[in-house]
Amino acid sequence: MDPLTALRDFIIRGELEKIVRFGDELRFCNEYSFPCSVETAYRSTKGNRYTLETLVHYIKNHHLRHPDYIQNTVSLGIPPVSLPDQKRLLEYLQGKISSTDSIEYRPEEPAFAANRVSTDLTIVSDEKKLDFMSMIKAAERPLKDREALLECRNRDFYSVLVAATKREEERQRIESQQRKDGLVAKSRLMGADERGLGFADEMGYDATTKPKMHLKGSKIGEGVPIILVPSAFQTLIAIYNVKEFLEDGVYIPTDVKVKQMKGARPDCVTVQKKLSRDRVVTAYEVRDKPSTLKAEDWDRVVAVFVLGKEWQFKDWPYKDHVEIFNKIVGFYLRFEDDSLGSAKNVKQWNVKIISISKNKRHQDRAAALEVWDRLDEFVRSRTHS
Repeated sequence: MDPLTALRDFIIRGELEKIVRFGDELRFCNEYSFPCSVETAYRSTKGNRYTLETLVHYIKNHHLRHPDYIQNTVSLGIPPVSLPDQKRLLEYLQGKISSTDSIEYRPEEPAFAANRVSTDLTIVSDEKKLDFMSMIKAAERPLKDREALLECRNRDFYSVLVAATKREEERQRIESQQRKDGLVAKSRLMGADERGLGFADEMGYDATTKPKMHLKGSKIGEGVPIILVPSAFQTLIAIYNVKEFLEDGVYIPTDVKVKQMKGARPDCVTVQKKLSRDRVVTAYEVRDKPSTLKAEDWDRVVAVFVLGKEWQFKDWPYKDHVEIFNKIVGFYLRFEDDSLGSAKNVKQWNVKIISISKNKRHQDRAAALEVWDRLDEFVRSRTHS
């Protein structure tokens, strides 16, 4: 009997505990003995055959979680059963299915003659085993070695240089256009990332002598756009964690960021638009104190994260919510499991609701992209109106 059939037979009979290891052998009670490293007829999805030792170890530990099972095999030096193979293998060994496509006997090899355990415990002679790896290697014909591959003969990398040069020229052109439009590109923000002030001096123009484009003309004021966030500590989004959410697409709770923060509380944070689909890097100032804004600063306000409370808009230079959300795009950040009943006002306002998960942080990037897509659409409509 071959080792795979013998193992399946013992498992179905409920005699798995009678399979014990003795040296380099696995003994099946007093009926059979096999070398631990003997290959069975069960072939993995990767193409190799599982050894009897691997199958016995798996069937005795299949109840473990996969990471724990892998760690156990590594500690024992036993090759593991891959995750895609585990379900079908377990069903076959337990007798739930009669066969599977993964079982493949070599037609050219004789049936494996298992040793009947006798008093002298005779072992099959190693001379009777076929060394298939040696047969395969003997038929191989090397074509190239590692050094020949690295020489890259008859290869021209000039086209790669030309493509890289064109990309660099395009990048410089985009940055130049951004400077003309009054937006700050990523390279201009090195060293001024946390200050959020003084962009006019860095860009080389006098902001006091240039005319402003006021909201009365339905356009955005000249300079770095401003995003307003709530100043309340208990909100989902605040000046403490807005940078990680909008730049990197990762939500970190406000209280966690406050504990991590060193130094004084920032009055202004610079956020770069890195997640936009157009891959153009621009900058926004994020502030949480509308009362400190001057009249010309309000011309640059393009977005606000709302709390859903009326008092958030106290002393704003607008007559009502209709005017506010006509000139400023609004966002409301919430957990997807929370009820909107706690924010009844939000449903009555022209505000984009952004939902995030409490635990699934890999979904934060999609939520941040929703913010940038809506903001880009709003800025384009205001700029060209």
